[in-house]
This record gives sequence, C-alpha cells and structure tokens, in this order.
Amino acid sequence: MSKIIVISLGGSIIVPDKIDTVFLRTFKDIILRFLEENKMKKIILVCGGGSPAREYQRAYKEITLKQNPTAEDWIGIEATKLNASLLKYIFFEYCFDEIVINPTNVPQFTGRILIASGWKPGFSTDFDAVLLAERFSAKKVINLSNISKVFTKDPKKHSDATPIDRISWKDFKKIVGDTWIPGKNVPFDPVATKRAEKNKQTVIIASGKNTDNLVKILEEKPFEGTIIGPE
Repeated sequence: MSKIIVISLGGSIIVPDKIDTVFLRTFKDIILRFLEENKMKKIILVCGGGSPAREYQRAYKEITLKQNPTAEDWIGIEATKLNASLLKYIFFEYCFDEIVINPTNVPQFTGRILIASGWKPGFSTDFDAVLLAERFSAKKVINLSNISKVFTKDPKKHSDATPIDRISWKDFKKIVGDTWIPGKNVPFDPVATKRAEKNKQTVIIASGKNTDNLVKILEEKPFEGTIIGPE
C-alpha cells in the first residue's frame, strides 16, 4: 500500500443500532498499533451515517409523506458528521486537522490520522473515500461494512447467491447499477464505483466487525473479503 491508507468505515459498523463502543475500542487499538509499527504511514478514516441516518431519513419521509432524495441525503450527511466527530476525538492525539467535509479541498494533513464525513447530496461516503484516495495518490480503499464479501446477488433475498473473491469494475457495475439512492443497500456506491474505475483504484470489501481480518488487510496478508479492481 501507499503511504496513505484510506478506510471507509461504514456507519452500520459505528452505530448498528447504538454506538458500538466495544468495536470502536478494539478498532482504535488496531489502528494505533499499526501506526506505531509503521512510522511512515498515515490513515484517512471516512465515516458513514449508520442507524441515526436511516432513522432520521425515515422520520422525514413519515412526517412529510414525501420522497425528496436531496433532503434525505442532507439528513444522512449530518449523521456522518456526528460519527466523524466521535472518531476525531477518539483519535485526538493523532488527528490535528479539522474534519474533512469537502474531499476536493483538503488544505493540509498534519497529523497521522485524518477524519472525513459526508460531503453533499448525490453519493455516499464511499465516493468521498475514493476522492480522498485520489487526492493523496492512494491506489487502494478499504471498505469496512456489515458484509464480509460481495455476492452475485443479495444473499438475503436469493438462496443461490454466491460470494465473490475478486471482480473487475466492469462486472461489479452490473451488480450495483448506475444510480445512487439515499440509503441504498449496495456493497459500494455506484457513483463511487464509476470514479474508482476511472482512477484505476482497487477497493477491498470486508467485514468491519472481523477485526482480526482487518489486521491481515493492513499487514497485506491473505484476508477474507472481495477485491474490486482494474481488469
């Protein structure tokens, strides 16, 4: 991996229903141990919204009886900012810069950890992670969520869905489609997919809760997950 490691930390890992303090404590230990052992490395953490984003979006639709993707996106973005604030202060001694809310305008990265939230409507924090990887010339994005691998179909709906170890961007687009919808449940945002393909980046999809597996990914050892990348 390059000097900069970008991790997209799904909100479903930070706040599945309530804040997962046990996971966050373990995650903090893993990240700090890795940085201690790899003095030249820096890490960017991009935070998703999790259950607060979904609950506030649901409340908006229930109260207004409207479908307004832009409004729903803005509501979800606010949840990502709250999660990013939590992560910033968890890693306070290593994170000196303000939370990144615009991945196209990052004036400095003075600490060893940089925290980012959602940016604007039209895509998820996956896209922010891809843009930050582009900004800092990182060719890989580690996407941690509540799934261990990409499947050919939604395994919750299709019993014949099979896991995928490696897939090209071209074939992955057939799975996730082309359009972003707020709260859409896909392994990786379709808009981020297009950008990552253009940048010839590689994305690793893996379970965030499998912290032993995260250590293997960081150490570039064999791991459980799906590698999406250039053909």
